[in-house]
Amino acid sequence: MRVLGISAYYHDSAAALVEDGRIVAAAQEERFTRKKHDAGFPDNAVKSCLDQANIGLSDVDHVVFYDKPFLKFERLLETYLSFAPRGFTSFRMAMPVWLKEKLFQKDLLRKRFKRFDPDFDWTNKLLFSEHHQSHAASAFYPSPFEEAVVLTMDGVGEWATTSTAIGTGNRLEMVKEIHFPHSLGLLYSAFTYYTGFKVNSGEYKVMGLAPYGEPRFAGTILDNIIDVKDDGSFRLNLDFFDYCTGLRMTNDRFADLFGGPARTPDQLLTQKHMDLAASVQAVTEQVVLKMTRALKAETGANNLCLAGGVALNCVANGHVLRDGAFQNVWVQPAAGDAGGALGAALAAYYGYAGQPREVAGGGKDAMAGSYLGPAYPQDDIEARLKAAGAVFEFLDDAALIEAVAQGLADELAVGWFQGRMEFGPRALGGRSILADPRSPTMQKTLNLKVKYRESFRPFAPSVLREDVADWFAHDAESPYMLMVAPVRENHRIAMTAEDQALFGIDKLNVPRSTIPAITHVDYSARIQTVHADTNPRYHALISRFKALTGCPILVNTSFNVRGEPIVCTPEDAFRCFMGTELDLLAIGNCVLRKSDQDPALRLDYKNAFELD
Repeated sequence: MRVLGISAYYHDSAAALVEDGRIVAAAQEERFTRKKHDAGFPDNAVKSCLDQANIGLSDVDHVVFYDKPFLKFERLLETYLSFAPRGFTSFRMAMPVWLKEKLFQKDLLRKRFKRFDPDFDWTNKLLFSEHHQSHAASAFYPSPFEEAVVLTMDGVGEWATTSTAIGTGNRLEMVKEIHFPHSLGLLYSAFTYYTGFKVNSGEYKVMGLAPYGEPRFAGTILDNIIDVKDDGSFRLNLDFFDYCTGLRMTNDRFADLFGGPARTPDQLLTQKHMDLAASVQAVTEQVVLKMTRALKAETGANNLCLAGGVALNCVANGHVLRDGAFQNVWVQPAAGDAGGALGAALAAYYGYAGQPREVAGGGKDAMAGSYLGPAYPQDDIEARLKAAGAVFEFLDDAALIEAVAQGLADELAVGWFQGRMEFGPRALGGRSILADPRSPTMQKTLNLKVKYRESFRPFAPSVLREDVADWFAHDAESPYMLMVAPVRENHRIAMTAEDQALFGIDKLNVPRSTIPAITHVDYSARIQTVHADTNPRYHALISRFKALTGCPILVNTSFNVRGEPIVCTPEDAFRCFMGTELDLLAIGNCVLRKSDQDPALRLDYKNAFELD
């Protein structure tokens, strides 16, 4: 049985294909259109999934959309009626879009799929899953657990903003929900907006900014904005928000509470903004920990699965894991709306069709390392690079690993394009920019000269699974870069009193460990464990780097510049290589050196994409 899942029309559109319970392919539309967070129908992602399986739409048994548009429309109407006449402006702007297409999404989807197959039997094949059911399915069914509690937290689906489900075998039962407008995701987004970043994109910047500040506003948030119970359930004070009735996340009362208007993107970050980030992060962690502890007490379960946009908060995830309420924690790598496409397919396969489920065993999940996107054969790579005017050298596997590992040891910034593209927001060694974590200048260099983004942004370490516990206070799998853990004491460099007195981002330039390029200002790191069975070439590269340097770690950041989706094709990779100060590029068995390239092909990528 084959099931195709779709997410679309909000943000992060995607497609995923499941065949007889196996996840065959999954990809986000943005990677093909080069439009960050593309919300359009995922034509390219659908085609990619079908191509990877070498089938047509006629070979698919069911197509499943990741939420239910009528329930969303019901929420829109009830919200307006609850607040009327306030909110008429936003209601008037939303109505034409809903009446033109979203309310009649079944017909819109039917027309889209007719393009792939004129005889598409939409009456019998087209299904709809609820938004949080899709998220929960994406977290439980690929997990390595026979039984688990599933916690989903995001902005909002149809009505639910937080939900709990119980997964057993092939069954997934939704047991309780918190409904809109009370939302932990929207609370975090409100502070994303207030600190001058883009909602649905900049939340991870707030998380990265938080260690530079002190949570001095946490009490203000808890006293005025959110009422949190012992079990983690909560209600927001809507007097401080504008997302129900207006076109902003926060209002003037929110601004008065925190002493001024929202920061605009062009204004400098101040200590206040860092403290606001630290405060909302601290409150989020407190709410999530109360929830997870209560769920453990209620269910007695040993396993926890997480999904929804809030589950991308890897700092909170790390606290949940180290808290120890649950023995095992597994997070869906595409925890946001893109993962809803996969969850919708899995919900239909197991829930609707009632197919049996087999857990892989040995602690292995069913995501195949999240390497679920397209790959390019070597002859195709060479043809594409020649057509682009690239100058490259072909190296066999051993020579490729040696050349790149030596380049990294020499502190070169390397573009690494290998195998299948990752599904989800993180580059995991398929479409990555790599560097030496021992370099005290690499973090700043990569941010300012390669990624063209804010200097405070941290970088993540890719570490051999067998070595992770020697370097970090973490001894478990973290293949998807969704857990933050402290750097071990023996690798730290103590900050002097003079260092500690530095203002916010000035602390960035002080080496805090023997691997400063991936050590955040609070001595934390967002860990990716690398496994030989899911990515043997990347594992071999880090192993060779370890042999050369004694360090089993590489800096790993996504292969793109700020505002650009992660590269998908060899052409995307070559353009990014030529538009940045990357030194070396490895695509398949082709190695490209910047010094060998035609200077006429240089590009200016610094301002090529809108700020994210």
